[in-house]
Amino acid sequence: MFFLGRNRSPKMLQRLAAALTRGDLIPYLGPGALAGVVDTASGEPIPADSDSLILAMNGGKPMSPRLMWEFPRAAMDVELKRGRSAVNRFLDTTYGQRTWTRAPLHDWLKALHPRYVIDVNRDTQLQDSYAGVPHTLVRGIARIAGTDYRFRLDHYDGAHYRQVELEEVDQRLPVLFKPMGSPRPDATYIASDADFVDYLTELMGGFGIPAFLKTYRQERQYLFLGLRLLRDTERMVMSDLIYGAGTPAGWALIPDPTDKERRFCESKGVEVIEADIPDLLAAGGLCDAVGELIPATHEIGC
Repeated sequence: MFFLGRNRSPKMLQRLAAALTRGDLIPYLGPGALAGVVDTASGEPIPADSDSLILAMNGGKPMSPRLMWEFPRAAMDVELKRGRSAVNRFLDTTYGQRTWTRAPLHDWLKALHPRYVIDVNRDTQLQDSYAGVPHTLVRGIARIAGTDYRFRLDHYDGAHYRQVELEEVDQRLPVLFKPMGSPRPDATYIASDADFVDYLTELMGGFGIPAFLKTYRQERQYLFLGLRLLRDTERMVMSDLIYGAGTPAGWALIPDPTDKERRFCESKGVEVIEADIPDLLAAGGLCDAVGELIPATHEIGC
């Protein structure tokens, strides 16, 4: 078990970076993990957080304040008007057909190849980081008949994905858990309110996580990167995915956290660190890789 204490100095971030490098912490990636990623052709930032996804889905125009509250609500509105396939096409086009620059965090993870990573984004950068490396891909599914489970399993042999059953999983391999889905090897997404209602219901019932991960996650600790915990949806997903965590459950890098985020993290045994991904990467000795993400007035101690 990894213990950090309450030191918030640069040495604290260095210890977190070292613990992640050793494999003592499970990375849990939120939208902020894609900060600085842009379309290679247009220079447009990748839609990752709720607001940017809604704007991209609606042709760059805001939706009503009620729908702007969070992406699942806006996606539900689109689904009701134009069908579920309209939302999936938007996500396929965004993450499966456009070419994006690499995120510095993902380049670091590519060098580390952690044993287990949770990524609540819908892009493919994490999968790209494991190209050529055999692994198990776990993705969330919703509103599907013929199974009680709300996950799909794919084995990657270093070149190709192949769907497998639970008993076929090679538990020696790294696991990439993308609960909100991805476009590869074929598209599956958790996006609209209806998707989340189904997925979260089964997740809370124990059917959203494979049995081997339920065993592996016991007493583990997490490092939450690029994840804001302002909305119920993010909090519910996080709570269920880290069930059975160690003490403390982990550390969340949140710049300027709200009181609501602090209270929630405290209730889950997660310590809030008032820093961001560039600070962690700099502490890990990757100053050059993150220079463009850090404002000129931001001192990182490198």
